[in-house]
Amino acid sequence: MIRVVVADDQPLMRNALRTVIDLQADLTLVGEAADGDEAVTYVRRERPDVAVLDIRMPRLDGIAATREVTRSTDTRVLILTTFEDDDYVHAALKAGASGFLLKNSPPEDILNAIRVISSGNGLLAPSVTMKLIKQVAAAAPTHDPALAETLDTLTARETDVLRGIAQGMSNAEIGRHLYIGEGTVKTHVSRILLKLGARDRVQAVVFAYESGLIAPGKPR
Repeated sequence: MIRVVVADDQPLMRNALRTVIDLQADLTLVGEAADGDEAVTYVRRERPDVAVLDIRMPRLDGIAATREVTRSTDTRVLILTTFEDDDYVHAALKAGASGFLLKNSPPEDILNAIRVISSGNGLLAPSVTMKLIKQVAAAAPTHDPALAETLDTLTARETDVLRGIAQGMSNAEIGRHLYIGEGTVKTHVSRILLKLGARDRVQAVVFAYESGLIAPGKPR
């Protein structure tokens, strides 16, 4: 059972999320908050698998709430955003968010995102998300000595696998591309996340772009 906390200052949005989550056999809502501060309180108390946070909330916005959640718990964060919120996305990624969806996404997309994020994979499948991550990561400062030092801790094979992750490849696709087994890819991914101190694949993608390992538009 995937345990979920939702936070949004709009009662209608909270009601909609509660309704669709309650209808799922594998999801259960364990907290519902009207602002970021309340969301953090619920997360710390209930320790859900996923927190679904609006990026704009009173008292504590989605970015600050994400930072508090990821710093003090193992809960993964799904941010609900609008096209107008693009400027906030990089900050939310840096704070530890595992994925993003537009607030007007179909209910099935939100449910799928919760399941994907709870598995630790990060929400990389939708093309709009991948495009957004590339844009904001590419805008971040590069040539940071600390990032370079961390990148140097990866083996040559792990670096190749990280490139595949950053290009949106699945484990199976990375395996075919590098002529190695999918199980071996999974092992490399686990080691990469550990070395990078990354919570999931989304954070690994951001690192790949910020460190300069991958440049926007670079082909496979």
